[in-house]
Amino acid sequence: MNGEKRERIETIAAELLSLLGTNRQVAPFSSYLDDFDLAEAYKVVARLRELRIARGEKPIGRKIGFTNRSVWKGYSISGPIWNYMFDTTVADLQPDASFAVAQFPELRIEPEIVLHLAKAPRAGMKEEELLGCIDLVAHGFEMVHSIFPRWEFAAADAAAAYGVHSGLLLGPWHSVIQNRGDWALTLPSFRIELSGSNGATREGGGVNVLGSPLTALRFLVEEIARFPGNEPLRAGEIITTGTLTEAMPAIAGERWRTALNGIELEGAGLAFR
Repeated sequence: MNGEKRERIETIAAELLSLLGTNRQVAPFSSYLDDFDLAEAYKVVARLRELRIARGEKPIGRKIGFTNRSVWKGYSISGPIWNYMFDTTVADLQPDASFAVAQFPELRIEPEIVLHLAKAPRAGMKEEELLGCIDLVAHGFEMVHSIFPRWEFAAADAAAAYGVHSGLLLGPWHSVIQNRGDWALTLPSFRIELSGSNGATREGGGVNVLGSPLTALRFLVEEIARFPGNEPLRAGEIITTGTLTEAMPAIAGERWRTALNGIELEGAGLAFR
């Protein structure tokens, strides 16, 4: 990597760090950098991780974004992306949980399946082997936002910009160790309804996440291997696998709830303030 490209990565990473928590938006990097691609974006991801660690944050997992193929056209996206999650962005979902919208531009809510790794997966593993790397599964809400106006960007922009990750609130963990076969069947087949206090409802299910949350995990493992320079997955990490329904606008004063069918996971609720 030449000095000019290294300086550009440093500049983008510094700008992204400065935007965190400010509610400010900027033009997509790809709109003025003709050659900004996923390879460079993941170098930005690695550098931003270093900067966030330096200021005291601890990486604890990864988020996978745009695993729901039905939304690709609306975002001009042609495939999933990923980024890190931190101890500052992940928390347990309490019964009276709420999330502040003010510091995140164009915030949206996504109901997701979250996986906990008992051991590190490897590139080339089949989905049944990947399931053997998982010990716990939970349902939670990921909040996502766009520092690019109107959610208009390329995949490389989204990958670099925190993977559009704002926060993750986790419901109770459930062990899969004793009945992995059942989980292999239910993860792609269960259904979910997301309903808001504004009267809106959206339906979806595990099949919406590249066919299964396990397929999403396989994508993540292979994508990290395809773009070296980022940390491989390790035991203890949590992976949120992408939205099960259409992502919905998060507006202060509104509340959203989920109901799940065909899987041993509880529904959840979250208010916005």
